[in-house]
Amino acid sequence: MRPWPASGTGGLRCAVLLALAGTAVLLPCRLADRNQTGLCKGLSLVRVPRGLPDGLQSLDLSYNKLREITAADLAGLPQLRSLDLGYNNISRIAPDAFLSNVLLERLRLFNNSLAFIPAPALRPLANLRWLDMSNNPYGSAALDGVFGELRHLRVLSMGGPLLRDVARGDLAALKDTALQKFAFKSASSLRSYEAGAFSWLNTTELWCDMALDGSAAALPVLLRDLRGKPLEYLRFRNLFEFTYYQGAQDPFSGLAELEATTLVFYRGKFNENLLRLALLNVQRSRVRQLELVAIDFARSPQWNSSGVGSVAPQLDRLLLQDISNPDVLRYDWTFTWLRGVAALLILNVNFNYVPCDAWGEMRSVELLDISRNRLEDAYIYNQRCHYGGVMPKLRDLVLANNRLQSLAGVASLTRTWPRLARLDLSHNALGGLQETCQWGPTLRWLALHHNRVTAATFGCLPTTLEYLDLSHSQLDRLDMAYFARSPRLRELLLSGNKIKFIPSEWSCSSLEALAIDGNSFGVITRGSFLNMPRLANLTAGNNPYHCTCDLYGFLRDTQRRGRPRLGDWPQNWTCYHPEALLDTPVASYSPWPLECDVPALVAVAVASTAVAVAALAALCWKLEACCRADAEWVRRELLRRLESAEPPYRLCIHERDFVPGRWIIDNIVENIENSAKVIFVLSRSFVDSEWCNYELYFAHQRAVGLGYQDVILVVKEPIDVRGLPRRFARLRKMLGSRTYLEWPREPGRQPFFWMQLRSLLGTPGGLGGGEEETDVDATSTATSTGTVVTATTST
Repeated sequence: MRPWPASGTGGLRCAVLLALAGTAVLLPCRLADRNQTGLCKGLSLVRVPRGLPDGLQSLDLSYNKLREITAADLAGLPQLRSLDLGYNNISRIAPDAFLSNVLLERLRLFNNSLAFIPAPALRPLANLRWLDMSNNPYGSAALDGVFGELRHLRVLSMGGPLLRDVARGDLAALKDTALQKFAFKSASSLRSYEAGAFSWLNTTELWCDMALDGSAAALPVLLRDLRGKPLEYLRFRNLFEFTYYQGAQDPFSGLAELEATTLVFYRGKFNENLLRLALLNVQRSRVRQLELVAIDFARSPQWNSSGVGSVAPQLDRLLLQDISNPDVLRYDWTFTWLRGVAALLILNVNFNYVPCDAWGEMRSVELLDISRNRLEDAYIYNQRCHYGGVMPKLRDLVLANNRLQSLAGVASLTRTWPRLARLDLSHNALGGLQETCQWGPTLRWLALHHNRVTAATFGCLPTTLEYLDLSHSQLDRLDMAYFARSPRLRELLLSGNKIKFIPSEWSCSSLEALAIDGNSFGVITRGSFLNMPRLANLTAGNNPYHCTCDLYGFLRDTQRRGRPRLGDWPQNWTCYHPEALLDTPVASYSPWPLECDVPALVAVAVASTAVAVAALAALCWKLEACCRADAEWVRRELLRRLESAEPPYRLCIHERDFVPGRWIIDNIVENIENSAKVIFVLSRSFVDSEWCNYELYFAHQRAVGLGYQDVILVVKEPIDVRGLPRRFARLRKMLGSRTYLEWPREPGRQPFFWMQLRSLLGTPGGLGGGEEETDVDATSTATSTGTVVTATTST
């Protein structure tokens, strides 16, 4: 086997070596589904490959350079059921090309060079259900009697750029065929349509790609041919492709006599007069879903104002999408045509405000989707508008992908809608303002993903929610008080944020599903979700986990109880710490038996203490010397200088200020999180301390969210940066990219050091981000191998 060179859109393909009649055959296609699918797309093939497996059921030969299909090309594929020959240059298909493929159900000939409809070749395909032979240059739409024999045919697409005339008998062969979809394409400007041409059709969907710029009178004739048919869906593409309709006649007359309930206009030119005529006929018809997609809308030079304000069709759904001119919303200078609409979708219509008079006309709207526009705060909630009593039926509101920044403005709107239950505000710029919000009491579902949420945003969120999505919103910490005020919250999505730790006091009594994957915390313990008694589903992968006994205990208890179910376990759970387990799957982490069994470990330790005390005493004396030197410098120099300053800083010492009985990492995290500045005092013994590494990790996570200006490095003694272990990669980066302070041994230079340090810390009253007075804490963690000092701000 050898690789097949990349070609076309198919990318790199693997060559498959097959034995056929004793001859080695090099097959350029990729095989899948146990050799039942052949993928030969975009390989610049000029002929159908030889040696394809005879059990092949699906074959994709699209986007190649095939010119013809001969009798031998597919003769060895008797099991073939799907064949895609689209986007080639096929001009000839032999009459016996499909003679061996009688099981074929799907055939695509789209966009080739067929000058004639290949009826003889289709004769053996009695099982054919789906046929697309459109966008070919044949000039006649006449179907051979062969099509009358394709009794299983359900989807048929035909026509092309040279088809200018449609005769009455062209489609007669389809009179007994019950189609689900019939698509017809003509030339850019249809020349003639003979009455009765579509009267043979029995289809539930009709797609017409027919430009009637020069033959608008053909449209009423075509519509009359569809009377009494089982038609449910009618779609026109480029109805007027080059010119705006200026005629005096109503081209949509006859629409009211059809059974169709869905009408779609895709592309094409519409002016006010043409749209008014369309809506007048829709109002009299059975149409309940109307779509205007990518149309080119313009004002009419001579506006026919007759009936203005009286056009208000009753529609279950109205879609306006991808229209560059927002004037389409008030095509007749009013919004009355929206009065009878239940579901209104205005997507990418380029408008940036909602006029006051529009709200009052949308009295029947239950779902309003105005996403992907240019809406701003002042124009979605205008204090000059009267909102009382408007939109009394609204239940779902979608404002995604706009330019909103104020939650308070949207909240004010919700108070006027007595039934609003669901609100989608995703992909905006919400959450960055300090606001007070008052929400309507009926809101149950809120999507705020892809915004700019902070912990302060929780104070502006409704407490009536059952579903809340704050994913991918740059959130770095949680507000525990919000969850205590939200007794109905059942599903919470926090994926893809920057949350750095899970508070042990997190309480949410009704929460059933929680997603916190893709954040920055590394610790989960047995007690992390203890106050969530109903939690059944947890997604928490893609976090930098500390593989410790706490994580192991949490996972063991979770598996034993069977809840919460870990939705992304084990594939997205990876160890980040300690260094020896970096990139190891958490599922592979298995501590030795006594490591995480505290009672057993204590018993063993007590039994062995007497034996080991002498050796440990000597060892501890040796190791403590270095540690004691660092700790004494912290107490004697750093704390004395900062706490005796005027005004004084306040520092935190682990033996004085850590909460007794709490896990040490919880103490570390809490002090760093409640800080304005973090000081690291670096010495040679620093790099040997695992606790120092943990504190550096959490401080780095803080720096990611709040900025590296909050981290101050003090080098107490020379350190070889290049010799630091791998786990101190962040420290190497900071030392290589940031200015740091060096503790001078010479007494004469030390006053300047203290002046520099106080300058970096700032005045104690200014560290808290605007508070009147803020003290500084310092956390000193002394181990048997080193000392780290962290300066933080108390709250």
